[in-house]
Amino acid sequence: MKHGENSEGSLWVLVSAALVLMMTPALAFFYGGMTRRKNVVSTLGLSFSTMALISIQWVLFGYSFAFGTDHGGVFGGLNFLGFSGVGFEPNPQYAATIPHLAFAAFQMMFAIITPALITGALVERVDFGAFLLFSLLWSTLVYDPVAHWVWGQNGFLRNLGVLDFAGGTVVHILAGFSALAFALVIGRRKGFPHISFEPHNIPYTVLGAGPLWMGWFGFNGGSALAANGIAALALVTTNTAAAASALSWMLLSWYFDERPGVLGIVTGAIVGLVAITPAAGFVTPAAAIAIGTLAAPVSYFAIRLRQRLKLDEPLDVWGCHGMAGIWGALATGLFATSSVNPNGADGLFYGNPSLLLSQAMAVAVTVAFALGMTYLLARILNVLLSLRVSEQEEEVGLDISAHGECAYS
Repeated sequence: MKHGENSEGSLWVLVSAALVLMMTPALAFFYGGMTRRKNVVSTLGLSFSTMALISIQWVLFGYSFAFGTDHGGVFGGLNFLGFSGVGFEPNPQYAATIPHLAFAAFQMMFAIITPALITGALVERVDFGAFLLFSLLWSTLVYDPVAHWVWGQNGFLRNLGVLDFAGGTVVHILAGFSALAFALVIGRRKGFPHISFEPHNIPYTVLGAGPLWMGWFGFNGGSALAANGIAALALVTTNTAAAASALSWMLLSWYFDERPGVLGIVTGAIVGLVAITPAAGFVTPAAAIAIGTLAAPVSYFAIRLRQRLKLDEPLDVWGCHGMAGIWGALATGLFATSSVNPNGADGLFYGNPSLLLSQAMAVAVTVAFALGMTYLLARILNVLLSLRVSEQEEEVGLDISAHGECAYS
């Protein structure tokens, strides 16, 4: 075999990378359907521009900061700048059976979608240029270090035994609580909460949810880094948790809202996918049912709390990703078992309470870092160049005012 790679493993990781990349435009439609019609092009553009911006950032220096030679367990070095040394030979520290380039490309897709998730907190009033600068700085100063903490060689959370199979902490908790911090800085939309902000196109949201569910098989299954039994386990637990959470949310909305809303059903599926992400390769399918079923009420009631507090975080990134991400990280500490993955660990329900403590520590550190760093970064940018468009631009809608385009004639 040339270049030392496993061809089946390489194919699986490369296909998985493509699936994860597809999730970002799918997210654009998922979010776009929930905004008002005068802001749908803008919402789509926020996600799509992230694909371009972070792809370049990752190659130039993002990958090196996240996965380069360790410095104190906190961040990577400069040895992979411009993908220098990231070639056809495997890197035994991260993926010993596939090209280093394939691993770096797969990780790129996680780096892309994470800031795209945050856009749900700032739609309908964020300045496009300010968002681009924020995304670049946030990815460099927030995402890359946390990725190193959890996944990088000698990252301090990794050394504590923290388990995060595919990004429950690195992606979802980080994005969810960063979204909350950004929403606090940028402030409410004009008219909130006194006027209605109904979704303009629920079919768009359903359309986005489908490929998100499908892409999550690459997100979680690809994190096995091989076409093996762990990948199969991750695929099954992913689908199972999504299904359980969708049903759970449907019953919650049927009971509390008196109707099983379709928007709620697809939101429930996404919440289940978020919750199973850190656990996908470490738990049984039966445990995935419990994780998904309980994820729905965690996020459902978090959203109700957000509404009661009149916090304008329009697309509930905190409730769906932050809170479900916390549940998923803690659930990994409960349900993980080395009987399905010897490279994992046993959780509390298998006689090892220390894993739950490690998971809780990772949650606390990530939440504090996400809130503190994002709030500080957003406040600085807001002073220097203003995160918001003008009231007139917001009234007209960002499709016309920011992009000179509209979704519908």
